[in-house]
Amino acid sequence: MLKLFKNLTKKELLFIVISIIFIVVQVLLDLKLPDYMSNITELVQTGGEAINILKEGLKMLFCALASLGTSFIVGYLATYLASSFGNKTRGKIYRKVLNLGQAEIKDFEVSSLITRTTNDVGQVQMLISFGLQALIKAPIMATLAIIKIAGKNFSFSLITFIAVFILLILIISLILIVIPKFKIIQKLTDNLNKITRENLTGIRVIRAFNAEDYQNKKFEDANNYLTNTIVFNQRVMGIMSPFMTFITSSLTLAIYVVGAILINEAGVLDKITIFSNMVVFSSYAMQVIMSFMMLIMIFLIYPRASVSAKRVLEVLEREISIKDGKLSNGQFKGTIEFKNVSFKYPDAEEAIIHDISFMVNQGETVGIIGGTGSGKSTLVNLIVRFYDVTNGNILIDGVDVRDYKLESLYKKIGYVSQRAVLFSGTIKDNVIYGNKNVKDSRIDDAIRVSQSTEFVEKLDEGINYHVARSGTNLSGGQKQRLSVARAIAKNPEIYIFDDTFSALDNETDLHLRRELKEYTKGTTSIIVASRIGTIINADKIIVLDQGRIVGIGTHKELLMNSPVYKEIAISQLSEEELK
Repeated sequence: MLKLFKNLTKKELLFIVISIIFIVVQVLLDLKLPDYMSNITELVQTGGEAINILKEGLKMLFCALASLGTSFIVGYLATYLASSFGNKTRGKIYRKVLNLGQAEIKDFEVSSLITRTTNDVGQVQMLISFGLQALIKAPIMATLAIIKIAGKNFSFSLITFIAVFILLILIISLILIVIPKFKIIQKLTDNLNKITRENLTGIRVIRAFNAEDYQNKKFEDANNYLTNTIVFNQRVMGIMSPFMTFITSSLTLAIYVVGAILINEAGVLDKITIFSNMVVFSSYAMQVIMSFMMLIMIFLIYPRASVSAKRVLEVLEREISIKDGKLSNGQFKGTIEFKNVSFKYPDAEEAIIHDISFMVNQGETVGIIGGTGSGKSTLVNLIVRFYDVTNGNILIDGVDVRDYKLESLYKKIGYVSQRAVLFSGTIKDNVIYGNKNVKDSRIDDAIRVSQSTEFVEKLDEGINYHVARSGTNLSGGQKQRLSVARAIAKNPEIYIFDDTFSALDNETDLHLRRELKEYTKGTTSIIVASRIGTIINADKIIVLDQGRIVGIGTHKELLMNSPVYKEIAISQLSEEELK
């Protein structure tokens, strides 16, 4: 918890100091109330003057109103601190997640990162808003109240200490029972979020396979487990309310019963003193009990907040595997060279890419093909540094990609992923996503070259048509074409298409590649494909098999020299096309 608070600003630290001062003042004011009450009681019983009683009453009223005012101030400051903490912490987590590599994101899981950014930060905020007051106020009030009543009357003191002892036993028992359960609630919340996200993302597959009942059962099991754990904690915590009421009522009753006995046996003057002490003791005893109640609330909130703070720190302190380089190259030529590159995924037993070496010259179009799991997508992911190579080097313009600043590297690469990703907003917003200053003529060219003109013009709003989250109101082929348009509008020196044309029909694929080759003449392009037709006219084709290069050359050369490529060609092309 302290690690999270170490980055507090001077203003926030000042607010904490001011809050502590006001809390102490509030406690002192509250502790004066029983004294004034005792004075009023003595004045009434001894026949004191009305003016003196009124003065004591006004003092008591002033303390009560001043205590209320300080309470408002402390509440405002605590709320401000909690809100400020939540705002900054969520921002830090978000920025950290944006810089995490694919390996780290897979370790945390997306559902867990969402929970940590929202629910976990909220738990710590709750501790700040309530705990700042209770954690400071309760010990001070309890200590001063006990000092006030200690030694005044043995019987009343003994009764109060017995009540406090019972409360301590109750608190310790509660901590031992509840804390272990709190530690697993956040993980269960992660699991529930993960299942919910899976169900919503895969809703079409679930319906197509009539798997609603199975998924419902899976969700219900996770939900019931979480619910039962929370309900158990709430039930244990719920025991506190009747116990506290019982102890409070019993303490007040015991003080008055013992007081009545002592008054009955005492003389006239002693009766007044005993009655006055009884009033003071009952008030201070309630303050002691209230202090312990606040501490109990802290003990209930803190375990979950502590677990949440630890989970937040796991993200904030996670070392980033993809380190930013120092070189900022203003203009790339576009040459790419792989030198003895091998790669193994984190925690994997074997490498998925072995000793890859090849050269892509400026302006060349290079195709990469191979069977499923041959390492095609992994190969291009290493160029854009979604992962870093395990061994070897990847050079752009003769410089290792790890030496470039990530911002500079990403500016010069137009990457189109295997899965078309669109963001909520207009079509135009998505096309200019990589370059906000792009001219309208470039946008029109990007739409035309990507073969998106036909369907965009049919939309009522045209380029201003609203795209739903993840592009759910567009077809797979439309999303792929707009993804290509986004890369073209960025005007990069290097294009990387990771099986980008898989959702396109052969005719659209052919027209798109022709337009693209003409429009991006002189620009380096790497195309990962499953269909030979997509890369048949590439300047160079690289054939992968089980993470190794088993052929490099043109289509015709590979048909003669590469058995793996020829096997793929036979499975996809007709005899006439092969000839």
